[in-house]
Amino acid sequence: MSNANANRCILVIDDEPDLCRIVKITLERLKGWTILTANTGQEGFTIAQSQPLDVILLDLSLPDGSGLEWLQALKNNSGTQPVPVILFTASDPTDLTAPTSTQLERDRSDIVGVILKPFNVLQLAEQISTQLQW
Repeated sequence: MSNANANRCILVIDDEPDLCRIVKITLERLKGWTILTANTGQEGFTIAQSQPLDVILLDLSLPDGSGLEWLQALKNNSGTQPVPVILFTASDPTDLTAPTSTQLERDRSDIVGVILKPFNVLQLAEQISTQLQW
């Protein structure tokens, strides 16, 4: 385990509880990172305001609004604005025919990367580290 990255705290906002559980167990065991999970945008927003975070993994499809709407809420809040956000989605954000593509282009400066689902959970830590240059 790398000492430089051992104390990372990551918030996963995704409406799939099983996926959140797998990500939490894997990253905590492989990297020693603290993983917080939320199943709605509101729950994630509340956690983000009350916890020091190193990054947020944010799903685009949430039961209480789109991930892009929650991204804007996070970036418009002074307490959560500096936290990097990686989109965590089954939707290809480069698909220009998708309804969210125009909004995503506007929001691109607010995200540090994208992780497409399905993903290899054993490579997730490396993907996060690469996108954040850890």
